[in-house]
Amino acid sequence: MDFEAITLRRAQGGDGGALARLAELDSTPLPDDEFLVGEVSGVPWAAIGINTGVLVADPYRPTAELAGLLRLRAQIAPAPARSWRRRGVVARGGPAAVRVRAAARH
Repeated sequence: MDFEAITLRRAQGGDGGALARLAELDSTPLPDDEFLVGEVSGVPWAAIGINTGVLVADPYRPTAELAGLLRLRAQIAPAPARSWRRRGVVARGGPAAVRVRAAARH
């Protein structure tokens, strides 16, 4: 894995399809949560729920090291941003985060 090409970032509005694809490949239901996405060369390989710790990853790619980085990054996610989103409030000018709701994934 080329470590220079790894990106860890908060999921945004356009990431819903990628999160759903990862969950389907991993046979893991997505919880109602905000996610961090791990990309390699711009392609989402794994994602983790910041509050739940649920990890979804592409089983056809070597994601063990990326999963470890996502777990570590989720532990140090800024607490104020997590608590604002938990209450449904997004700070002005901040990135829009993807929050997956169980009822919306039929």
